Amino acid sequence: MTLIPNGETLSFISIHKTDDVRQLALKSRPDGVDMAYALEQIAGWQAARRKLPSWADTDGLVFPPHLSMEQCSSEPTAVYKQRLAERLADGNAERHVDLTGGFGVDFSFMSRGFRHKTYVERQETLCRVVAHNMPLLGVKDAEIVCGDTEEYLLNMPNATTIFIDPARRDDHGGRTFAIADCTPDVVALKGELLAHADYVVVKLSPMLDWHKAVADLGNVSEVHIISVKNECKELLLVLSAGGNCQVAAAELRVYCVDCHPHADGAWHYVSEEYTDDDFSGTPSCGFPSSAAPSASLSSSAALLQPGVWIYEPNASIMKAGCFAMLSARYGMPQVAQNSHLFLSESLVEAFPGRRFQVCAVTELNKKALRQALSGIARANVAVRNFPLSVADLRKKLKIKDGGDTYIFATTLADSRHVLIITKKAPAQ
Repeated sequence: MTLIPNGETLSFISIHKTDDVRQLALKSRPDGVDMAYALEQIAGWQAARRKLPSWADTDGLVFPPHLSMEQCSSEPTAVYKQRLAERLADGNAERHVDLTGGFGVDFSFMSRGFRHKTYVERQETLCRVVAHNMPLLGVKDAEIVCGDTEEYLLNMPNATTIFIDPARRDDHGGRTFAIADCTPDVVALKGELLAHADYVVVKLSPMLDWHKAVADLGNVSEVHIISVKNECKELLLVLSAGGNCQVAAAELRVYCVDCHPHADGAWHYVSEEYTDDDFSGTPSCGFPSSAAPSASLSSSAALLQPGVWIYEPNASIMKAGCFAMLSARYGMPQVAQNSHLFLSESLVEAFPGRRFQVCAVTELNKKALRQALSGIARANVAVRNFPLSVADLRKKLKIKDGGDTYIFATTLADSRHVLIITKKAPAQ
């Protein structure tokens, strides 16, 4: 891969970087322009503008092939990991090592403030790209190691933090999700990792069952479930020599993080913190086998009336599954045991999720539906513990998607199927 192309190619990229790449590909190649390189860089810059705005604003960066751009972290999640690395270092930011460097996004953020920074990647092209980009991004004196993760790990100097993001694709390009199916196998390498670092931060697929991941790895002291704009993006496990979840004295902390942008473009991070006692799951990891709701469900049916407020937790909390604790923390009953919707008579601004005001509650008989849905041609529909899918329910109701009405279909504690028709709270 050419890193510094000729002037004609650079000029073409500058002129056309906001153009449709597919349309550009259909045009004839101008004299002297490396078209394949230009299209790749334009596509990369456009992806960075959405995903890594500070990188898109940095002149002279080189972008890698599409797959690396697709797999790299977004800026808000990388900034969160930077803050995590700073906290773990706790003033002793001696050495940070990224054993699966990729395009270098996480490395560029997490290594800031460390006296020694090492990036390890076996793909030579990515190593060259990162070596070119890091000084432009203000990451000085980074050590770039082009080599195998496991070989480097065996002889590496001790580090304050190690970051590892095992590849979640098999040899045929298919996605994998189990830890043991990722490359490298973090479970097999755990002993070596902890022998060479105070803390190991492991990035995993948000599709994983985090309870099982904690049980499989052991030595986990923190779990971070990160969502961006209410979409779950990353699962981070922090390993430390003293963080074995099978040791009764150890306390696992779970952080449910929601990243959302302010009107001025800055990112805001809202984090709910829990301990292992707040979750149900595998008893061997110290989780209780069950967790009864702290707020009575029997009162929910009486409370569920027009004018009350209903809440949907953010995606990280939904992934964490800490519903009983959430109910107890904010003093709200759930609509039903498996609805994952919460109620209050007055608005609770601090609730970590979306807030709606109930307009009507209806069962599914034709007369009640006709009255409740009168004048509603469009609505956003969600189902929670309900026998119909969103598509089937929308078909039954004969309403289109969109608008400012939100309908939650769920099953109450007495087994009645209902629709909760709401309006979203303003200024969220």
